[in-house]
Amino acid sequence: MTGDVGFLLARTSGLMVRITNAHLADHGLRVRHFSVLSYVCDRDGASQRQIAAYLGLDPSPVVALVDALEARGLIERLPHPGDRRARLVAPTPQGREMRDQARKDVTKARQRFLKHLSPEERDLLLDMLQRLAFTDAGEGTPSDGGDS
Repeated sequence: MTGDVGFLLARTSGLMVRITNAHLADHGLRVRHFSVLSYVCDRDGASQRQIAAYLGLDPSPVVALVDALEARGLIERLPHPGDRRARLVAPTPQGREMRDQARKDVTKARQRFLKHLSPEERDLLLDMLQRLAFTDAGEGTPSDGGDS
Protein backbone atom coordinates (compact mmCIF):
# COMPACT_ATOMS: atom_id res chain seq x y z
CA MET A 1 0.00 0.00 0.00
CA THR A 2 2.96 2.31 0.36
CA GLY A 3 2.91 2.79 -3.42
CA ASP A 4 -0.82 3.54 -3.61
CA VAL A 5 -1.35 7.30 -4.08
CA GLY A 6 -4.97 7.17 -2.90
CA PHE A 7 -4.05 5.34 0.29
CA LEU A 8 -1.15 7.69 1.01
CA LEU A 9 -3.26 10.80 0.44
CA ALA A 10 -6.06 9.45 2.64
CA ARG A 11 -3.63 8.46 5.41
CA THR A 12 -1.82 11.81 5.20
CA SER A 13 -5.11 13.70 5.28
CA GLY A 14 -6.30 11.75 8.30
CA LEU A 15 -3.07 12.40 10.20
CA MET A 16 -3.15 16.12 9.38
CA VAL A 17 -6.80 16.42 10.41
CA ARG A 18 -6.16 14.70 13.76
CA ILE A 19 -3.18 16.94 14.54
CA THR A 20 -5.07 20.06 13.49
CA ASN A 21 -8.20 19.08 15.45
CA ALA A 22 -6.03 18.71 18.55
CA HIS A 23 -4.64 22.21 18.01
CA LEU A 24 -8.12 23.65 17.41
CA ALA A 25 -9.69 21.99 20.46
CA ASP A 26 -9.05 24.96 22.76
CA HIS A 27 -11.12 27.08 20.37
CA GLY A 28 -13.97 24.57 20.33
CA LEU A 29 -13.43 24.05 16.60
CA ARG A 30 -12.61 21.18 14.32
CA VAL A 31 -11.04 21.32 10.86
CA ARG A 32 -14.33 21.49 8.98
CA HIS A 33 -15.65 24.28 11.20
CA PHE A 34 -12.41 26.20 10.74
CA SER A 35 -12.56 25.63 6.97
CA VAL A 36 -16.09 27.03 6.72
CA LEU A 37 -15.22 29.98 8.95
CA SER A 38 -12.06 30.75 6.96
CA TYR A 39 -13.85 30.49 3.65
CA VAL A 40 -16.56 32.98 4.60
CA CYS A 41 -14.07 35.33 6.25
CA ASP A 42 -11.85 35.35 3.16
CA ARG A 43 -14.80 36.23 0.92
CA ASP A 44 -16.88 38.40 3.25
CA GLY A 45 -19.59 35.78 2.90
CA ALA A 46 -20.73 32.98 0.62
CA SER A 47 -23.75 30.83 -0.06
CA GLN A 48 -23.91 27.39 1.54
CA ARG A 49 -23.77 25.94 -1.98
CA GLN A 50 -20.49 27.80 -2.66
CA ILE A 51 -19.06 26.59 0.64
CA ALA A 52 -20.01 22.98 -0.12
CA ALA A 53 -18.56 23.14 -3.64
CA TYR A 54 -15.26 24.66 -2.52
CA LEU A 55 -14.79 22.24 0.37
CA GLY A 56 -15.87 19.26 -1.72
CA LEU A 57 -18.69 18.35 0.67
CA ASP A 58 -22.32 17.44 0.19
CA PRO A 59 -24.57 20.36 1.14
CA SER A 60 -26.18 18.61 4.15
CA PRO A 61 -23.03 18.48 6.32
CA VAL A 62 -22.39 22.13 5.44
CA VAL A 63 -25.81 23.05 6.86
CA ALA A 64 -24.86 21.38 10.16
CA LEU A 65 -21.46 23.13 10.21
CA VAL A 66 -23.06 26.51 9.51
CA ASP A 67 -25.71 25.87 12.18
CA ALA A 68 -23.01 25.10 14.75
CA LEU A 69 -20.97 28.20 13.90
CA GLU A 70 -24.10 30.36 13.89
CA ALA A 71 -25.12 29.05 17.31
CA ARG A 72 -21.76 30.26 18.64
CA GLY A 73 -22.20 33.70 17.09
CA LEU A 74 -19.28 33.24 14.70
CA ILE A 75 -21.28 33.54 11.50
CA GLU A 76 -24.72 34.76 10.50
CA ARG A 77 -27.12 34.11 7.66
CA LEU A 78 -28.04 37.27 5.79
CA PRO A 79 -30.27 37.94 2.78
CA HIS A 80 -28.29 37.28 -0.40
CA PRO A 81 -28.01 40.55 -2.34
CA GLY A 82 -28.37 38.85 -5.72
CA ASP A 83 -30.92 36.13 -4.94
CA ARG A 84 -33.95 36.66 -2.69
CA ARG A 85 -34.31 32.89 -2.23
CA ALA A 86 -30.75 32.37 -0.99
CA ARG A 87 -28.99 33.29 2.21
CA LEU A 88 -25.46 34.58 2.47
CA VAL A 89 -23.31 33.06 5.22
CA ALA A 90 -21.16 35.88 6.58
CA PRO A 91 -18.68 36.13 9.44
CA THR A 92 -19.46 38.16 12.53
CA PRO A 93 -16.75 40.29 14.15
CA GLN A 94 -16.39 37.51 16.75
CA GLY A 95 -16.04 35.02 13.91
CA ARG A 96 -13.24 37.00 12.31
CA GLU A 97 -11.45 37.23 15.65
CA MET A 98 -11.87 33.49 16.24
CA ARG A 99 -10.57 32.68 12.77
CA ASP A 100 -7.51 34.87 13.31
CA GLN A 101 -6.77 33.24 16.67
CA ALA A 102 -7.39 29.72 15.41
CA ARG A 103 -5.30 30.28 12.27
CA LYS A 104 -2.22 30.57 14.48
CA ASP A 105 -2.90 27.11 15.89
CA VAL A 106 -3.58 25.70 12.42
CA THR A 107 -0.18 27.04 11.38
CA LYS A 108 1.43 25.35 14.40
CA ALA A 109 -0.29 22.09 13.50
CA ARG A 110 0.95 22.31 9.90
CA GLN A 111 4.50 23.06 11.09
CA ARG A 112 4.38 20.09 13.45
CA PHE A 113 3.07 17.80 10.73
CA LEU A 114 5.59 18.91 8.10
CA LYS A 115 8.62 19.16 10.40
CA HIS A 116 10.49 16.41 8.55
CA LEU A 117 10.35 18.29 5.25
CA SER A 118 12.68 21.09 4.22
CA PRO A 119 11.14 24.50 3.44
CA GLU A 120 11.64 23.80 -0.27
CA GLU A 121 9.87 20.43 0.04
CA ARG A 122 6.99 22.07 1.92
CA ASP A 123 6.58 24.65 -0.85
CA LEU A 124 6.71 21.94 -3.52
CA LEU A 125 4.17 19.79 -1.66
CA LEU A 126 1.79 22.73 -1.31
CA ASP A 127 2.13 23.57 -4.99
CA MET A 128 1.47 19.98 -6.08
CA LEU A 129 -1.52 19.58 -3.75
CA GLN A 130 -3.07 22.85 -4.96
CA ARG A 131 -2.71 21.73 -8.57
CA LEU A 132 -4.25 18.33 -7.82
CA ALA A 133 -7.05 19.72 -5.67
CA PHE A 134 -8.15 22.65 -7.83
CA THR A 135 -6.86 22.64 -11.41
CA ASP A 136 -8.86 19.62 -12.58
CA ALA A 137 -11.99 21.06 -11.02
CA GLY A 138 -11.58 24.11 -13.24
CA GLU A 139 -11.29 26.40 -10.24
CA GLY A 140 -7.64 27.38 -10.50
CA THR A 141 -5.41 27.83 -7.48
CA PRO A 142 -7.15 29.28 -4.43
CA SER A 143 -6.20 32.77 -3.36
CA ASP A 144 -7.19 32.46 0.30
CA GLY A 145 -3.75 31.89 1.74
CA GLY A 146 -4.06 28.12 1.87
CA ASP A 147 -4.85 27.88 5.58
CA SER A 148 -8.20 26.26 5.23
